[in-house]
Amino acid sequence: MAKATASLEAFYRDKFGTLSDDFQKNIGQFNAFRIEDRVRTGATSPTFVRRDFFKIMLYRGDNIFHYGDQSIPVSGNTLLFFHPQAPYTYEPLTAGTGGYFCVFRDEFFRENLRLELGKLPLFTISAPPVFSLDKEKAEEVTAIFEKIIRELHSDYAYKYELIRAYVSELIYLAMKLRPAGNRYAHPDAASRITAVFTELLERQFPIESVSQRFELRSPKAFADRLSVHVNSLNRAIKKTTGHTTTDLIFERLTAEAKALLKHTTWNIAEISYVLGFEDQAHFNNFFRKQTTMSPSDFRQV
Repeated sequence: MAKATASLEAFYRDKFGTLSDDFQKNIGQFNAFRIEDRVRTGATSPTFVRRDFFKIMLYRGDNIFHYGDQSIPVSGNTLLFFHPQAPYTYEPLTAGTGGYFCVFRDEFFRENLRLELGKLPLFTISAPPVFSLDKEKAEEVTAIFEKIIRELHSDYAYKYELIRAYVSELIYLAMKLRPAGNRYAHPDAASRITAVFTELLERQFPIESVSQRFELRSPKAFADRLSVHVNSLNRAIKKTTGHTTTDLIFERLTAEAKALLKHTTWNIAEISYVLGFEDQAHFNNFFRKQTTMSPSDFRQV
């Protein structure tokens, strides 16, 4: 039975009691925190479930991280990357524990830099990326997190663009720490099918002109292209990600719709067309169901 998935909205409600005023405005809902603050407030360990967001953490101290079907002891300064498809938790935080973490959805990168996080060796399901840092690297990562937090509290008009650059620096720094090795190997048939499905889905994006169109919109269309039965595809996706095939298609479609609404001058009818909708009304209904906002309202926030 697939584990439940915890949303980023639920994370913020649990931490702050409410959602921030600009939650809908900030594509990807990026935020960063100091672990010391969580220790002071008596925060509990997260529930062992999948999330619908990415997390990068610099952990300072001793603990055991339970990631997927593995339990990984850490000590000293440790840099960790968490994929939305892999459930995780860790033992209770103790006095003296410190560090930082940031959370964000894939679209935080996808709508601007178009960095495909799911294809990076850091964000893998089969081999948790856990990096023990020496003093020099720990100071370097600490400085990056401090810059991220400083920018979050600034009034700089382009602070999220700058934060993306800092988070990219974290990602590329970690990829230099040790070779990817066989991280791209897939442990079973379901993982292989999911990886090929994801590649095929991503290959259709970004949409860069009004003559381009998103064609593979249904699980059946993907299954036909992959030469597997649609039921086999759906079972593999559900087993590997905890989501339905339709959920993943709609999530990616919504992310691209947000990017096009925010960063192009195309009218809504043109955006509706390139995303494969038969008419604008159908697109409006889809977008409202996914985001609780109309395309025109989202474009104006």
